[in-house]
Amino acid sequence: MARVLHRRLLAAAVAFAVVASLLRPAAADSAAHHSVPSTDSAKTGPVADAEDDWDDFADDFPAADPLLSPSSWIPLIDTDSSSAAADDGPNSTSDALYVAGARAMLSAASAGDHEAFSAAATRIEAAAEGGHPGALSMLAFLSGAGMMRPASRSPALLLHKLAAQAGDLQSKMALAYSYFRQEMYEEAVTLYAEPARAALTSSLLSKVPPVIEPIRLHSGSEENKKALRKFRDHRVPGNAAAMYNLGLLYYYGLRGLQRDYGKAFSWFTKAAEKGETRSMELLGEIYARGAGVEKNYTEAYKWLTLAAKQQHYSAYNGLGYLYVKGYGVETKNLTKVREFFELAAENKESGGHYNLGVLYLKGIGVKRDVLRACNLFLNAVNDGQTNAVYQVAKLFQKGIGLKRNLHVAAILYKSVAERGHWTSLSTWALESYLRGDVGKALMLYSRMAELGYEVAQSNAAWILDRYSEQSICMGESGFCTDVERHLRAHAFWWQASEQGNQHAAFLISDAYYYRGGVRYSPLLNSLDWAVSPCRREPKLTKESGAGQD
Repeated sequence: MARVLHRRLLAAAVAFAVVASLLRPAAADSAAHHSVPSTDSAKTGPVADAEDDWDDFADDFPAADPLLSPSSWIPLIDTDSSSAAADDGPNSTSDALYVAGARAMLSAASAGDHEAFSAAATRIEAAAEGGHPGALSMLAFLSGAGMMRPASRSPALLLHKLAAQAGDLQSKMALAYSYFRQEMYEEAVTLYAEPARAALTSSLLSKVPPVIEPIRLHSGSEENKKALRKFRDHRVPGNAAAMYNLGLLYYYGLRGLQRDYGKAFSWFTKAAEKGETRSMELLGEIYARGAGVEKNYTEAYKWLTLAAKQQHYSAYNGLGYLYVKGYGVETKNLTKVREFFELAAENKESGGHYNLGVLYLKGIGVKRDVLRACNLFLNAVNDGQTNAVYQVAKLFQKGIGLKRNLHVAAILYKSVAERGHWTSLSTWALESYLRGDVGKALMLYSRMAELGYEVAQSNAAWILDRYSEQSICMGESGFCTDVERHLRAHAFWWQASEQGNQHAAFLISDAYYYRGGVRYSPLLNSLDWAVSPCRREPKLTKESGAGQD
């Protein structure tokens, strides 16, 4: 199993250190810590009523990808995806108007044509008047940024609310992030939960895609040339490990490559023939999913068994899934399910900890034990297992096994939600930048910044500072004035500093020390005021749950 450690998940796990006293899921501590239920209550408490929320062994994928709704930006950029403009249906006219206006807007940003940008914004406004959720969301983005209209948070929030009510997931992300910054955690949790769940819909077995590693355009004030070179390294592989890596890029659509299950299958097959066990496991998943091939659980079982026999322990998670569903095997066997998940967990495989936690949480083949489930989930969270992060967020939201804490739940849901397919915008932004299309890159990074992505916030701010002489920044009535550009960059740096970006914190503290007419304050000049506690990376322990620096 691909074991890519998600930096954002680490940051989310660290947030537990702030509430260390809440994370002591052990019977010996329950009497002293009122935040944790007793062993008996945890085994028989509210989980019975809530267990339907944890359907982690669902049969199939949804018929339609919720991330590819008509309001998604993905069809606007990816010409290989389904067009957002439907040929029929009640919203086909507004869909077509939205898509035409949005594409014209991105084209105008590329060309540095503020008049064409303004005309495109008018189209978007017309589509928004027809109630199109994507147009409402994009109009909210323009209003919040002050593009071809005065910058104003109130209209932006109202438009995002209307778009969110119509089902736009990106507006839900933007609203959730806004509420999160204002410490309105009840609202943030409610809004983050849906895109977080949507971000997990493409996973099966215990497999979740590795995070699209966000590329930071800059290192300090200079361009990050090393990272940019690595992004385009797609050399034809000559050995099994390289074949697996290239297959992985095609399977998940990473590093500028479009997702292509056929090519992924081809490279995984070549690597597996050379004994590459990770490829064997992924071939098992491909057959179980029917991703680019006809679904075949017998073939899935064969490849997963081959990988497991060669001590590739994450493959036991896939085998456990097949046995819990009875796919590709003679019959369901919950004893084997537990044994397989335990084997994976004993060999420090995060998916094993997570899946075993689900068994204990729901009482599948074992006696229900919420305290043990919490322990297992926390182990998986520390290893960056996304499903575990999502489930622990639920535990904190509902107060099951852990004291209810909406702040921590919001942090964890945010971490998962940011793995949604909208992260593709970051890839296209980077590709645009590498082609010299800085205007389009700025537009895409600015959109992701609004959704709460720290790397996008710092990239957008850096572009505004670095390319201040170029006509790429769209302002209230044309190109940005120096004041508009400076204020927008400052806002992005500020948001990035709130999320732990130290370079952004330095810039903000310098701005307060030297400029702006703000009275000198040692506190403002210190990084402590701006750097989030989530920059620290302690681990959670089963015994105390406390962070260890």
